Amino acid sequence: MSIRRYSPVRQTVGVVVGLVCLGLVVGENNPAYGGEDALSRSLEISAQNSRKARRSQIHIDHLDDETRMMLEEYRKINRALDSLKIYNDQLARMLVSQKQEISSIGKQLDDIEVTQREIVPLIIRMVEWLAELVELDHPFLPEERQGRVHLMRSMLDRADVSTGEKYRRVLEAYQVETEYARTIESYQGELLDNGESRSVVFLRMGRIELYYQTLDESESGWWDRVNNRWQVLPERFNKPISHGLRLARKQAVPALLRLPIHAPKEGGS
Repeated sequence: MSIRRYSPVRQTVGVVVGLVCLGLVVGENNPAYGGEDALSRSLEISAQNSRKARRSQIHIDHLDDETRMMLEEYRKINRALDSLKIYNDQLARMLVSQKQEISSIGKQLDDIEVTQREIVPLIIRMVEWLAELVELDHPFLPEERQGRVHLMRSMLDRADVSTGEKYRRVLEAYQVETEYARTIESYQGELLDNGESRSVVFLRMGRIELYYQTLDESESGWWDRVNNRWQVLPERFNKPISHGLRLARKQAVPALLRLPIHAPKEGGS
């Protein structure tokens, strides 16, 4: 058995001869064209097909880009719609809450109107009680306390002061009067007795007793709340009252003071 070998030169020559023969055949079958014309025509058709294929591919690529852009835009719109839905749901809940708040505020305004009608007479009575307290109490700091009462009374008729502010100021005045009961105090002032005025130093022991002592410490006295007048005390009280004045000024250490006090009446009155 023999093996036939073909060289590359023979293969190339065969291909060329085959193409030439093909051209001749084509030329024989197509009288209108010659061999070279048929080949040129084939190459031209192939080039046209290639150009059409490229244009088609470009068009397909363009459509693919548009499709991706439209898909991305669709996704963005969906995300925006989801956000709007969540926002609208939140607004709906806020609207319900605001309606409830408006209803509550309306009720509070009605309650405030009723409260104002009730609290204004109360404030007026409180001011009158304060004035009565100052008048019946020991006559300490008379100018300051009576001035406070006068200020409260003048404030009641002022339209530029709200009802809440009036109530707050009256409570502050009561707070000041309450503090008097828990403190001791010394101050210099004028003592009016039998139409005469003289400078003395007063000693207030809470709201229990009110004493005085002359500037030379030669005379001491107290307010007789039973007879509503000043009464001179025996000389033995000069030293205790003098020591009490130093205590009030924080000029001496605390110590037991032997001072006269009014005994409570029977029945606690």
